[in-house]
Amino acid sequence: MDTHIISTTHSEGMVFNSSVNDHSVVTDSITGNDTESKGPGPKRLMLVALAGCTGIDVVSILNKMKVVFTNFSIDTEATLTDQDPKIYSQVRVSYKINLAETDRPKMEKAVHLSVDKYCGVMAMFKTFAKVETEIIYL
Repeated sequence: MDTHIISTTHSEGMVFNSSVNDHSVVTDSITGNDTESKGPGPKRLMLVALAGCTGIDVVSILNKMKVVFTNFSIDTEATLTDQDPKIYSQVRVSYKINLAETDRPKMEKAVHLSVDKYCGVMAMFKTFAKVETEIIYL
């Protein structure tokens, strides 16, 4: 079993610095008279984790299938509940990619494998939110 350890330290205001595998991640929350954010909020970083996780899976699978592609990006859009604690209730993951029309079934398989088998972040999201996916071919 793999264990992840993250160290997080309060910096100022609502700013926290986290150390993740020798990388620094800053989280912030704009409150009161604050007008400048020093980093994204924690919930938005969850969407970053989701897109990164499924993106890594899809690229790995497409590479194994020897699919040539360009302009791959992922947009995530999530809706928060109205009441505290505000959590994501719906998430839409849009995969945008340019590849040969003949490779579209391979892209669909790669997304399916990521969403239903490999992406642990996706599996976690599915426990509390309705997750929808779409592929947009460029």
